[in-house]
Amino acid sequence: MATIEPYQYTLKEQVSCCGVGLHTGRTVNLTIKPAAANTGIRFVRSDLESQRVVPAHMKQVVDTTLATTLGNGAARVATTEHLMAALRGFGIDNAEIELDSHEVPIMDGSAGPFFHLLTMGGRKRQGALRKVLKITRPISYTEDGKTIRIEPYEGFKVTGRIVFDNDLIGAQAYTIDVNRDRFRKEIAHARTFGFVEQVENLWKNGLALGGTLESVIAIHWDRKSVLNEDGLRFDDEFVRHKVLDLIGDLALLGSPVLGHVIADRTGHTQHLGLMRAIADNPSSWEYVRFEKNGGSVLKQVVVKTKKAGGLINQLSAPAVNKKGRQRACVV
Repeated sequence: MATIEPYQYTLKEQVSCCGVGLHTGRTVNLTIKPAAANTGIRFVRSDLESQRVVPAHMKQVVDTTLATTLGNGAARVATTEHLMAALRGFGIDNAEIELDSHEVPIMDGSAGPFFHLLTMGGRKRQGALRKVLKITRPISYTEDGKTIRIEPYEGFKVTGRIVFDNDLIGAQAYTIDVNRDRFRKEIAHARTFGFVEQVENLWKNGLALGGTLESVIAIHWDRKSVLNEDGLRFDDEFVRHKVLDLIGDLALLGSPVLGHVIADRTGHTQHLGLMRAIADNPSSWEYVRFEKNGGSVLKQVVVKTKKAGGLINQLSAPAVNKKGRQRACVV
């Protein structure tokens, strides 16, 4: 099995930033704070008087149009995928994200500013041990001719493929074994993109009001260039950003994943479809939990149970079902 950090992590110090929401254009103040072990990632709407907390979990997804939106009662938090990707890429398990609006700031359209922010806050190892969702059999989801699947793999690997009928993008594919360093160098700074006329249409409908050339790659009407003066950060920045979105969405599973995700022309809707398919197929995955054995020796305990599908909906580490089967192996 690939090397996995056995302990959970949070931030050493809280960090803050200010930006605008992509669709509202409103100023958003955001602070990422350390959180206790086994609490996961959760958003807190400081501008609301009640029901302010929105857990960052797949069961809280209420909309996948243009971005991933989470909800809990009347509280909503939109455009969560870039920040969630940064948290997963940096290796943070537990954090409280306080913001005073219903949309995460778009920043430069990538996860780069959030990753930098987390670097400033630093990582703090916690006393609790991690659980990891390990894929044991392939699981797939298809919708509108778009397919996404996850296969067994001794690590976390992502392959993305996109196809656009124009000279600038065309067909692009990208594969990455995700770790902190590779995420920072290869994925974090890939920006969101859109065609100029699509952005103009969104503006007319009161959306993308925070979209500028500082936060979005604007593809020229001729489909051969971009309007951004500095051009692209990577020749294949478009597919890299799609991989970034996928990493951020899958972070809503609530724990790190061991598996190879292969996405063909997918978006947020299909990402949610795959997560639901995983939850519905507990015979195709198992939880790997780290446990202490005496002093510093660690073991991995695999938890299998027919009720495992329910465990994926828990934000804290799942308890071992008495009827479940366990297998231990030395790290």
